[in-house]
Amino acid sequence: MSLQVEKLEHNMAKLTIEVAAEEVEKALQAAYLKQRGQINMPGFRKGKVPRQMIEKMYGAEVFFDEAANRMIPEAYAKAYDECGLEIASQPKIDIVQLEKGKAFIFTAEVAVKPEVTLGEYKGLKVDKVSTRVTQKEVDEEIDKERERNARTIEVTDRAVQDKDQVTLDFEGFVDGVAFEGGKGENYPLTIGSGSFIPGFEDQLIGAEIGKEVEVQVKFPEEYHSADLAGKDAVFKCTVHAIKAKELPEADDEFAAEVSECETMEAYRAEIKKNIKERKEREGNEKKENQVVEQAVENAQMDIPEAMLETQVRQMTDDFARRIQQQGLTLEQYFQFTGLTAEKMEEELKPQAEKRIKTRLVLEAIVKAENIEVSEERLEEELTKMAEVYQMEVDKIKEFMGENEKNQMKEDIAVQEAITLLVDSAVEG
Repeated sequence: MSLQVEKLEHNMAKLTIEVAAEEVEKALQAAYLKQRGQINMPGFRKGKVPRQMIEKMYGAEVFFDEAANRMIPEAYAKAYDECGLEIASQPKIDIVQLEKGKAFIFTAEVAVKPEVTLGEYKGLKVDKVSTRVTQKEVDEEIDKERERNARTIEVTDRAVQDKDQVTLDFEGFVDGVAFEGGKGENYPLTIGSGSFIPGFEDQLIGAEIGKEVEVQVKFPEEYHSADLAGKDAVFKCTVHAIKAKELPEADDEFAAEVSECETMEAYRAEIKKNIKERKEREGNEKKENQVVEQAVENAQMDIPEAMLETQVRQMTDDFARRIQQQGLTLEQYFQFTGLTAEKMEEELKPQAEKRIKTRLVLEAIVKAENIEVSEERLEEELTKMAEVYQMEVDKIKEFMGENEKNQMKEDIAVQEAITLLVDSAVEG
């Protein structure tokens, strides 16, 4: 095999790959052996027709497609390794020459990883993030936990209040005439849920069990039923049952039930600590996003279209795999949402471009700062991974080849580049 590399504009390159005539003959013979069982000719048993007879009858090119499909993957793989380029897209293949007795020549047009010209990336400004925890935030977390542990009780000695769960009959009238779809019996409704027309639920507050009340509302102008849109209506309602949430007292007993703390004081301290840690995490993530976005904005690079298309395709494939786990095919998703493959790809392009630029800039910073990941650092990450998956480190290593380890090192280096940006940033 011989290879010629031609650099093109916009970080594209053309590989011209030539496969020797002897290899072409081997591929044609392999194609014949594979396809001969599908060819019938008078005077010959099926699968026993000589290759020369088939080529004479159908032309020498009868086996060309199969032969090319055999040669291209292997020849391109060798060219990929030998070309010395950082290829960043799927190849666009074009056959130049395929003839019996001659060399096979084809070209592969590919995107090449762009060079990045870094701008300012140290000392970038980030928002100052407060990690102070207020008494109100602690109380809100406790109230959420009380809500999660509330029990529902039947209420018989009072009228409807906000947040109650009621069971009611209702019938709606417009200009004194009942309308279709406006009647319900033993209907469950949580007051304040916003399930009904605006104003409906509020007017049920104060209603007593078994007593009819009238609720006056106006249908929204954009209501789904054109006959009712914008019209005034009266609903005659009768509440049959009221249920309310009973929240547990925020005392030592409650703290012991929902946590490992024995007292409410210790529980409050634990919640405060958790909120503070969460704010620190969120604040750090915010700083990371801000410095990375600025570093990318300050850098210059020329992203080839083929590289962008490859990234979009990968993102589409990832999305298809995720929804497949939920029992949906991509085609079904398109039917349900009204999207098309073309529309989806167009929508993904900005995100794809951002991903590419971010990775390229961070890799350029890794190179500029001579960030290297030691075997010890890799071992630390593998140990963390083993803890997450509850596996032995050696078992994880068994599943990883050199390529996977190198990729993991690159990812660690990129994360260290982000840490460098954050550590050098100025809060303002």
